[in-house]
Amino acid sequence: MAAQTPDLVEQHAGLAALASRMVDVDALPWRDTRFPGIRVKVLMEDKATGLSTTLFQWAPGSVLPDHEHTAIEQSFVLEGELEDDEGVCSAGNYVWRPGGSRHWARAPKGALVLSFFTKPNRFFDVADGRL
Repeated sequence: MAAQTPDLVEQHAGLAALASRMVDVDALPWRDTRFPGIRVKVLMEDKATGLSTTLFQWAPGSVLPDHEHTAIEQSFVLEGELEDDEGVCSAGNYVWRPGGSRHWARAPKGALVLSFFTKPNRFFDVADGRL
């Protein structure tokens, strides 16, 4: 199986191929991204396909610079607000963006966001698109 929870690879190693992978989200460490004020917990990723489910913690005033969603991206805002030039997605609401869409995202008041990616974003300041 190519999908995994990066911080639980050893814990999940002995599971059968079709077994559920339980993830204690509170126990996962927050990882800094290269963008100030934005941290992540990768809940599931498949590096071969780019599929991932990620919990983002945005500090007040943090910004995710110019990037393209190379395939559909979905975000559910759990706390705070996430905004771009098209509008604001507040706590309890959901936004999805088609592949090919491009924007800057920001969280003036901070946010906790659960995001689902079918492929990684493409950032225009680096070649590999990494966070």
